This record gives sequence, C-alpha cells and structure tokens, in this order.
Amino acid sequence: MSNLLILIPAALFMGGLGLGAFLWSLKSGQYEDLDGAAWRALDDGDGKPGD
Repeated sequence: MSNLLILIPAALFMGGLGLGAFLWSLKSGQYEDLDGAAWRALDDGDGKPGD
C-alpha cells in the first residue's frame, strides 16, 4: 500500500510531463507540414528535378 503513495504521484507527474511535451510540440508547429516531410524522405538530394 505504501508503494502506491509513491507510484501514483510519479505516474501523474510523468503523464503531465508527456502532455506538456505534446502541447509544446503543437505550439511550436511540429505538425504543420506532414506532406513535406514525406517528400523530403524520398529526395536523394542531388539538386536535379525528379525523373
């Protein structure tokens, strides 16, 4: 029973930390251009137009 007095607040803290990180990523624009990231993964980087 005494373990729950440590584990429950620790779990709530870590959950709040994860929620805070997710909200920060939304605010900083991490999810704005999802299609651009997909195309950049396919780009070979030679600077020529695709064939």
